[in-house]
Amino acid sequence: MSYEQKDLTGALFKNDKRETDKHPHATGSCLINGVEFWVAAWTKEGKSGKWQSLSFTPKDKKAARKPERQPAKASEDIPF
Repeated sequence: MSYEQKDLTGALFKNDKRETDKHPHATGSCLINGVEFWVAAWTKEGKSGKWQSLSFTPKDKKAARKPERQPAKASEDIPF
């Protein structure tokens, strides 16, 4: 039986390959609206205590592209 990830779920695992402060403390993946993302997490500490900073990167480079902006339609489409 294979595992099928459900939408709006993900998992993080401890990053055993962390060598510098720039490397995340944990890495994993998630599925958001049918698009798979890599997830990276850094544990940080501030005045309010410890917290997690997250970064999401699309697994598919095509999904990372921003949709092109459509040109405005001619004034003949205005209903008045």
